[in-house]
Amino acid sequence: MTPRRTVSLLVVMMMMMMVLLDFTNCVQMLPAPSRVFMESVSMRHVLRWRPLQAPCTTTALYSVQFQGEFELLVLNGSWVDAPDCQLIAHTHCDLTFDLGSDSDYNLRVRAQCGSQPSPWTRLSPPFNRRDTVLTAPEMAVTAVGGALQVSFPELPLTAVVNVTVWKRGDRLQAAVYTLPAERTPLHVPDLQDGAAYCVRAQTVLDTDLHSSTTDTQCVSITGGGAAWKKPTTVTLTVIITAGLLFAVFWSVVHCRPQVCQTYFQKEPLPHSLHPDWDLHIPMSPEEAELCEPVHVMVDPAR
Repeated sequence: MTPRRTVSLLVVMMMMMMVLLDFTNCVQMLPAPSRVFMESVSMRHVLRWRPLQAPCTTTALYSVQFQGEFELLVLNGSWVDAPDCQLIAHTHCDLTFDLGSDSDYNLRVRAQCGSQPSPWTRLSPPFNRRDTVLTAPEMAVTAVGGALQVSFPELPLTAVVNVTVWKRGDRLQAAVYTLPAERTPLHVPDLQDGAAYCVRAQTVLDTDLHSSTTDTQCVSITGGGAAWKKPTTVTLTVIITAGLLFAVFWSVVHCRPQVCQTYFQKEPLPHSLHPDWDLHIPMSPEEAELCEPVHVMVDPAR
């Protein structure tokens, strides 16, 4: 075998070994996550994917990255790690607070088994939070004295809610209140006592996206008049008591003696309380002799 043929044979063998190594690496490479999709309801954005479909001797972990308009145009197409979704064991990632603008976002996820990562799987098409599905808000309506209180346990942070209130039987005179999510609950005062009022609400996002309306809830206003009865009763009681005290004080101060004697007569003391008692203390003859009067003579010459 000539040296030239030997060199050619060695080159061919080396190429075959490189191809075999590449093929082995491809066979051993982890498959990328599949069925990646975004679940966005009422401005809560959760990226989901299918669990790893390959054997892994350890727990399969997943990482998520996103790329917004700023990263794409200003940061030269860089990707940002989702802070709460790096090497996580579950197959979903809440990106509600990461996707903070109305631009299109590219999203991708990859798996990792031990130290071996899989290729990235990219969400297609890109996600925009305006594509969220708005559902009718949960609403609670209560009557508080002569007013209505309408509360919402949970609303999208960037949305507003339109609340329609009307007196039963008078739908044409309905009032519409628009308020941001952070300003709830709604308080509607000065309603008619004994009447029933109906309420329904709808979530609105940027005036372009509306949810369905809630079921109509009607409540009766009872005890609306009682709102003023308690303070009025207390006020009248204080005024009457003060008037009586003033009348008594004035009468005592300005009462003439003759007039006062007719109203305030002095009752005589009973005989048992009179101080002019005659006390007779019995004495023995010896004590009587000792108590004889002594007459003292004074000399006029002195």
